[in-house]
Amino acid sequence: MQVRPGFVLRESDLTWRFSRSGGPGGQSVNTSDSRVELSFDARRSPSLPEPLRERTLERLAGRLVDGVLTITASEHRSQLRNREAALSKLITTLRRASGPPPPVRRPTSPSARAVQRRIADKKHRAELKRQRRLD
Repeated sequence: MQVRPGFVLRESDLTWRFSRSGGPGGQSVNTSDSRVELSFDARRSPSLPEPLRERTLERLAGRLVDGVLTITASEHRSQLRNREAALSKLITTLRRASGPPPPVRRPTSPSARAVQRRIADKKHRAELKRQRRLD
């Protein structure tokens, strides 16, 4: 599965775990392991190129435990659909984390019209408050 050019996820990079989903389910509740946990070791994976690895580790720092990203899916009743959902979430997360940095914002100054409008609004608000005091 290609995440981005130069970064292809291999099945050997992924670790799957299955467990029982919580919540209501009728007669079949707590009998099938439909909840899916998908783990990807971003720190040690040979699939992840070094420049992308640094960027990914930095951006996902709050979600990683010892360099491992874990995605959970339990929204579907079938394990297969939860596996597909978890894989889709993982690819989306890795695409965002390994993408190029956003363009640098150049600071701009407000237009003359915007400054006039702001001052006019402030004067109007001050006038309203002054009128309330007089009443």
